[in-house]
Amino acid sequence: MKQILFLSLCTFICNVSIAQEIKYVSKNNDWDPDSLGNHRVVLTLGSDSAKIAMAKIDWRRSDQHPENKALFVVDSVTNKRILNVSIKTINRESCTLYFEPVPGDNKYFVYYMPYKVDRKSNYPNAKYLKPQQTANDGWLQSLSIAKVIREARVDCIESINAMNSFYPMEVIATEAELNSLIDQNLRASYLVFPEDRMHPIKMKNDIPQRWIIGGLKSALGGEVKKGENYTYQLGIYPLTKDISDLKIVFSDLKSKNGRVIPSSVMSCLNVDGIDFKGNRFIKQVDVNCGEVQAIWCLINVPAGTVPGTYEGYVTVSAKDAEETRIGIQLVVNAAIAVNGGVNEPAKQTRLTWLNSTIAQKNDVIKPYIPLIVKNNSIALLGRKVILDRTGFPKNIETYFTPEMTSFSDKAKEVISEPIKLLAENAKGAEKWQSDGVIFTEKQAGNVRWAAVNRSADLKMDVTGSLEFDGFIAYTVKVTALRDVSLEDIRMEIPFNDDAAKYMMGLNLKGGKRPATYEWKWDVTHKNQDGAWIGDVNAGLQYSLRDENYIRPLNTNFYLQKPLLLPTSWGNDNKGGISIAENGNTVLVNNYSGARAMKKGDVLYYNFNLLITPFHPINTDFQWATRFYHKYDNIDSIKVTGATVINIHHGTPINPYINYPIIAHDAMKAYLDEAHSKGLKVKIYNTVRELSNSAYETFPMRSLGHEIYSAGKGGGYSWLQEHMGDDYIAAWYVPEIRDAAIVNSGMSRWHNYYVEGMNWLVQNVGIDGIYLDDVAFDRTTMKRIKRVLTQDGHPGIIDLHSANQYNKSDGFNNSANLYLEHFPYLNRLWFGEYFDYEKNSPDFFLTEVSGIPFGLMGEMLQGGGNPWRGMIYGMTNRMPWSDNADPRPIWKVWDDFGMQGTKMIGYWVENNPVKTNNPDVLATIYKKDKSALVSVASWAKDDVKIKLLIDWNALGIDPAKATITAPAIKNFQNGESFQPGQDIPVEKAKGWLLVIREK
Repeated sequence: MKQILFLSLCTFICNVSIAQEIKYVSKNNDWDPDSLGNHRVVLTLGSDSAKIAMAKIDWRRSDQHPENKALFVVDSVTNKRILNVSIKTINRESCTLYFEPVPGDNKYFVYYMPYKVDRKSNYPNAKYLKPQQTANDGWLQSLSIAKVIREARVDCIESINAMNSFYPMEVIATEAELNSLIDQNLRASYLVFPEDRMHPIKMKNDIPQRWIIGGLKSALGGEVKKGENYTYQLGIYPLTKDISDLKIVFSDLKSKNGRVIPSSVMSCLNVDGIDFKGNRFIKQVDVNCGEVQAIWCLINVPAGTVPGTYEGYVTVSAKDAEETRIGIQLVVNAAIAVNGGVNEPAKQTRLTWLNSTIAQKNDVIKPYIPLIVKNNSIALLGRKVILDRTGFPKNIETYFTPEMTSFSDKAKEVISEPIKLLAENAKGAEKWQSDGVIFTEKQAGNVRWAAVNRSADLKMDVTGSLEFDGFIAYTVKVTALRDVSLEDIRMEIPFNDDAAKYMMGLNLKGGKRPATYEWKWDVTHKNQDGAWIGDVNAGLQYSLRDENYIRPLNTNFYLQKPLLLPTSWGNDNKGGISIAENGNTVLVNNYSGARAMKKGDVLYYNFNLLITPFHPINTDFQWATRFYHKYDNIDSIKVTGATVINIHHGTPINPYINYPIIAHDAMKAYLDEAHSKGLKVKIYNTVRELSNSAYETFPMRSLGHEIYSAGKGGGYSWLQEHMGDDYIAAWYVPEIRDAAIVNSGMSRWHNYYVEGMNWLVQNVGIDGIYLDDVAFDRTTMKRIKRVLTQDGHPGIIDLHSANQYNKSDGFNNSANLYLEHFPYLNRLWFGEYFDYEKNSPDFFLTEVSGIPFGLMGEMLQGGGNPWRGMIYGMTNRMPWSDNADPRPIWKVWDDFGMQGTKMIGYWVENNPVKTNNPDVLATIYKKDKSALVSVASWAKDDVKIKLLIDWNALGIDPAKATITAPAIKNFQNGESFQPGQDIPVEKAKGWLLVIREK
C-alpha cells in the first residue's frame, strides 16, 4: 500500500492545542556554567512589591527526570540565590514554582540543570546537583495561606552560548501533542518528517516541537548552487510497531523543460556507503516504535546543471509496512559552488566525504620502489620474499647494513626454513599435497598469489598479498573434507637465530628475546595477538587473525572494545604461542590445540606479516629537522633554531581536537607567515576521538555505532545534555570547553579524515601532521601520506605515543601496536610515561628509537635522558616537556657539522669506537678525519672507562688525534682527554666527545 503524505497544517493545528513558543536566546558566556549550569529561564515580575511570586515555565526539556536535578532562582541585580523557593510541579514539559521576590527588583533567573565538575580535569564527569529544600518553614507556611501571589512572566530561555542551545531541535513535543498526532494518523505504521540540512535531527526518544508547529509535510524544498553537495533529512517515526529493513529510493529530479538531475548522484548515508577500504556496503536500518531515526540523504548536484526548478521524490519503505513518498523540489541557481560547497560545512556539504575513495589506489609511495616478481620471488626495497609451493614464505631476506644507513649486497636470512601450517591427527601431521603458487595480480604496489593444498582430511586454500612497504596479508582457509579429530593446527615460524636477537609483544616489553617463552590468549585484558622478533637490520612482525577481526580501541579505551578471540587460533582459549631455541633456529610455534571438524567445516587461520626494516634511517633529516611543539610567535620560534612548528589542538588556530577545519583562515595566515620566514608547520590531527564541535556530529550519530563507540555516557555537561547516552566521553580541554567523543574504530570517518587532510593541504598549505596515537589502520595511513605529499608538499608525519603497556591499553607495546604505520612516518616521539632511567638499552633500541624499522625519534617524559638519547641520535623536543631544551645539543651538531656524517651505533659489531665497560655504550657519527662520539652509561654506579678505538677504521692518525668534550649547557663541562686516558662517567650520564685529527 502506498501512502502519500498530504496532511494539511490547519487540520493538524485545529485538533491540538499548541502552547505559544518560548523565545530562545543564545548568550555570550555571560555566567559561569560550571557552577550554575548551561541554561536559565528569564522571568519578569510585574510588581516589585510582591511577597510571593509564581512562575509557570513550559520549558519542554529533553533530559530525563528533571525532578532529580536542582534549580536555582537568582536575583538579577545582586546575582544572589533566593533560598525561599518551592516547586509545586516539575516534569520534562513544564515546571511551576513559587519564590520570594527581592524588593525593588523585577527580573529573575531560574538556572536549571546546575552541575559541578573538576575544572582542571581532561576527563571530567559533570555531576548534576540534587534538589534540596532551602526555604524556611515560616515562608512555606505563609505560602500555604497566601491570598495574593504575583505571576511572573517567562521572557525567554537562555543558553550559555549557541553551542549549548536546545533550540529548536531539542525542544520536545508534549505528550498531548504527540497523542493528537498519533490519533490523526492511526492508519500509518510510521510517519516521515522531511527536514532541511540546517536543522540536524538530534533527539532519539522525542520529536521536536518544531515538527508539531510545522505540521506533517509531504514535500521538502531547497535552494542549491550548481555543483553543490546538497543534503536533507527524513525523520522516521514509527507509530504502532517497530519497523525493519528501511529502504530509501530516489527518483530523478526533472525540470519542466525536461532537464534532469539523475538519481545516480543521490545517496543515503544510513542505508549504504563506501567503507574505509573503498568497498561498497549495505546497512540494515531498523527503527523501534516511538523512536526517531534521522535519515540523511545526499544530492551531489552536477556542476553543469542548468539553473531552474527540479522536482521528484524520495520513497521510503520498510518490511511489512506501507510505502511513503516525499516530494523533493530543488531550485538550482546560477551560482557555482566552489569544490562542492565544502567551504560552508554548516550546510553539511562535507557529508559526502564519508563515502570518499580519494587516494585509495595503491600507488607506490616514496621512498619505496615497485615490486619485482621473478619466478616465485618478489623483490621490494631492501628485502625479498621467496614463496614455497604451499604459498607461504620459503625464505625472507633483508639487505640493510647493520648501521641501518644504507643497503648491503649480502642478504640476511630472516627465516631458516619455510613457514608451515601443520595439522596433526593421532597418526601425525597431515601431508599436504600442493598445486604450487599461482600469481593472480602483479602490480607495482601489490602482488597477489594463491595456492591450494590438500591432505586426506583437509583442504587448505592460501591466498597472500605483498605490498611495496613489506606488509604481507594471508588468508588461510582450512576446510574439512570429512569428519576429523585433530590434536592441533599450528603455524611454525623458524627464525634464524641472528635475525631474532630482540623481541617485543606477547606481554613482553621490548628487549632481548628470551631463550624460551610461553604465551596464552587473554583478549579480555590484553591487546595481544602477535609480536615483533628481529635484529636491527632484519625482523618480522606477525599478527594472528581470523575472518571476524575488528580493530580494537586503544589509548585508555581497550577494555571497552577489546580484541575478538579468533575462532581458529584461539580455539576457546586452547591456543597459544611457544618460543624455543633449537640450534641456530628460534622456533615460534603458534598452536591452536585439539579440535574436531565436521565435513564441510571451515576455519580461517589468517595472519599478517611485516618485514622490517622498512627503509634506511635518514640521519640528515634528523639533524636538519627540528621540531618546536607549541603554538607561539613565529619570530620567537625562528630564533630558537627550530625548523618545524607543531600546532597542538586547543590553540587559537587549531582549537578543536581532531577537527582542524573550523579556524582555517587563522591557520592559513599563520602558515603563510611561517613559510615566508622559512619554517614549516604541522598540525595535530588524528583519529581516536572527535570534538563535539564537529558540524557533522549528529548526522554521524544517526549512523548508530558506525562512527561513535557504544558506551556508558557521562563526561562533560554538553555530552550529557545533547548526546544523552550510549557513547564514550574522551579528552576535554577546560579552557575552551572542547569535549570529545570516542570513535568506534574503523569506519567511514576515515574517508572524511583523508578528505579533510586533502582540503587542508590544498587550501591551507599544511606541511604535515602530528599524530597523537593512532586509531586507524595502514590503509588510511597510506591514503594520508599520499594526500599530504601531493604536488611536492613535504607531508611530514611524526607519531607520539604514550606507553600502551598498562591495564587500560591492554598491555601492548607502542612500537608493536603502531608498526604497520612506521613505513609512512618521518619521526617518532615515543616516551610519555616511559622510564628513561630504569629501562635497558635494548628497550631504548626497540621501543623508543625506531632504528630497527628505519626511523629515528625524540624523547618525551621529563625531557628524557639526553646522554642516553644521543646514543640513538635523539634529543628531547622543545618546549613541551619540563627541561626540554635541545638547543645546546643542536649547537654541537652544527659546530661539528652533522650533515653527511655516518652514524655507527653501539649495536654494530665493527663500530670503531667502543668502551671497555659493557654497561657504557658508544655510538659514533663519523666523517673525514673526525668523529662525534656519544657515550652513555647504564652502569649501576659512577665508573671510569677507556675508549677502545680502531684508528684505522676511524681513519684518524692516533699520533695526531685530539679528544675533546665541548662545553654543553646542562649536559657536560668542557674537557680534554688523551687517547687511552680514563674517562669518568657518572651514573646514568655520559659524554659527547669530538675525536679529530690535527
